[in-house]
Amino acid sequence: MSNNHFELNATDRSADLQGKGASRRLRKQNLVPAIIYGGNAEPTAISIKLNELVKSLEFEAFFSHVLTINVDGEEHQAVIKDLQRHPAKGFPMHADFQRIVKGQKIHMNVPVHFSGREEAPGTAAGGVLSTLVSDIEVICLPSQLPEYLDVDVSGMEIGDLFRLSDIKLPEGVVIHELELEDGHDRTIVNMQPPTVEEVDEDADDVDADEVPATEQNDGADAEEGKDDE
Repeated sequence: MSNNHFELNATDRSADLQGKGASRRLRKQNLVPAIIYGGNAEPTAISIKLNELVKSLEFEAFFSHVLTINVDGEEHQAVIKDLQRHPAKGFPMHADFQRIVKGQKIHMNVPVHFSGREEAPGTAAGGVLSTLVSDIEVICLPSQLPEYLDVDVSGMEIGDLFRLSDIKLPEGVVIHELELEDGHDRTIVNMQPPTVEEVDEDADDVDADEVPATEQNDGADAEEGKDDE
């Protein structure tokens, strides 16, 4: 569980401040339209200051952390579930937050960190560490939500691999994919052998005198053959 604490200040949007036109007007005021839903309560449409949200988005933990959203003085505990960005400029255009209910488990995608790659014997031998995931969906209580999952690859040799089931999980946290009946315990990282072959730099430095005469004359003979045609 992270020690980080993220808090956002928001304003409730009345019915006349919803819709595409209203959202465009909010963005011109440097406000981001958003919604808080779930938790056996009606969805709440809100707006958040652009600079405040952008600052929070700089932290990876923001995406895997229980947030406090103050809506006109009323606190909501929530997690971010979706973020729409401008396709070209990348700034946030809309955000979806899911309310947290105490004692109710949540599904969240948390980042995966691969530590120790430089110390791995496979790396020292010229191997290439290939990471196949960047985040994994977990199920847990909000209080048990990890900021990230750590996979220690410092002992990996060439040919070694780690699967989902090899991840050391915090107490109370399970991997959603492994809980499914048809779940696949897929590979998340492997150490591949070197792919670049060594090139003999002297291979091209061939003395003309070392080339058999028949090979040297092939070009001349071909030209003579053309003249005869």
